[in-house]
Amino acid sequence: MQAWQVHENGEPSEVMRLAEVERPAPGDGQVLLRVRAANVNFPDALMCRGQYQVRPPMPFTPGLEICGETEDGRRVIANPTLPRGGFAEYALADARALLPAPESLDDAEAAALHIGYQTGWFGLHRRARLQAGETLLVHAAAGGVGSAAVQLGKAAGATVIGVVGGAKKVAVARELGCDVVVDRRAEDVVAAVKEATGGRGADVVYDSVGGAAYTQSAKLVAFEGRIVVVGFASGTIPSPALNHALVKNYAILGLHWGLYATKDPGLILRCHEQLTELAARGAIKPLVSERVPLSDAAAAVQRVADGVTTGRVAVIPENGAVA
Repeated sequence: MQAWQVHENGEPSEVMRLAEVERPAPGDGQVLLRVRAANVNFPDALMCRGQYQVRPPMPFTPGLEICGETEDGRRVIANPTLPRGGFAEYALADARALLPAPESLDDAEAAALHIGYQTGWFGLHRRARLQAGETLLVHAAAGGVGSAAVQLGKAAGATVIGVVGGAKKVAVARELGCDVVVDRRAEDVVAAVKEATGGRGADVVYDSVGGAAYTQSAKLVAFEGRIVVVGFASGTIPSPALNHALVKNYAILGLHWGLYATKDPGLILRCHEQLTELAARGAIKPLVSERVPLSDAAAAVQRVADGVTTGRVAVIPENGAVA
């Protein structure tokens, strides 16, 4: 079968190599899946660079989430077992962790429903306790993680402010349902948010960017607001001034979604059931901006790494099929 492999760390377009390899054999508790669609995540690029919290042994195949098909024909969502990730024709996964792919979504959309939407659901509902009528601000609102948070925020009845970079992403954020869109390249983000909220600021800030975005978050979060720290796509990990949090009475909440797989796996299933229901009634629908063949996976990961994509990019192997 064909699979992308990384033999050394570096930029995805330079270190990912398409190779002919043996089809993996399932071990105890594992299942072999035919990959119907694999979603590209920013951590795929970090793994290639050797900067991710998980460092699989080399050579490894990136690809953290897929829509796959079991040998008995069931369509499922899974996180492939590294080092054999999803940018391949076949992958292995933990049989106990398989989730049914929603019938309302095609393969590419189903593959994109998992990590980003689970992270959004846990961040907004489990950590920040977002309430209807509150104001939610989402950094990188047109991206894969941000677009999921925007849709989940709207589904929860919040007023959503999206921060994006560039006119193209402004249009995408508006189509996603943002009530207010701020172009960080053309506007003062803090001033624009304060104006949009009558000086109050945002009740919940969803920050997957870090760096300068976090500095803005601390300035624009409302009294008794919550900043959810999801990741650091900017490459800069901020050092919060805790005296500022004390003076302004806001909370800084960390979110590592992967921990729930070991700490409370039942919550992941419960979340998936709610996401499936939301998808069935059209309240959420993953924004898949590109569907590319397996041969173009390295270039797709590089585009995500460079921050030039919107929504999600899905890799479709030739043996896969969009339902």
